[in-house]
Amino acid sequence: MDKTNVLKAIADETRMNILMLLLRHNYCVRALANELNLTEATISQHLKVLREAGLLVGERRGYFMHYDVERSVLSKLANEIEALAAIERKSCKPKQRDDCPADEKEDCHKKGDCSDELKAFCHGIDHDKKDERHGNGACHKS
Repeated sequence: MDKTNVLKAIADETRMNILMLLLRHNYCVRALANELNLTEATISQHLKVLREAGLLVGERRGYFMHYDVERSVLSKLANEIEALAAIERKSCKPKQRDDCPADEKEDCHKKGDCSDELKAFCHGIDHDKKDERHGNGACHKS
């Protein structure tokens, strides 16, 4: 599963509506066009994107192709999103990580004189604004 293609495919409202319909029932292009008040050509283009993302499978019934959702792809995507949401934020403590610029001044949070680089790294703030969150970010000294 190429999650980028899957996410791009379902990011479109029409394709998401097609998926929701197909999760409930199998439809052919004509039936989907009637349900969504779109042309068959438009539906066909959306189905192509969904098929290429691996989200649909088709089954020929007479002259018509009926589509069904490949639910395992949705399940894999859901698992990856759950895993992403479960990632815990780690505090960036000076001198403990190579990628933390906080080691320039261990006590800058007490004094409030961190460099712009450290402020951007730890807090993602706009230095021109007075409403800074300085001292509440991931690099807060503990």
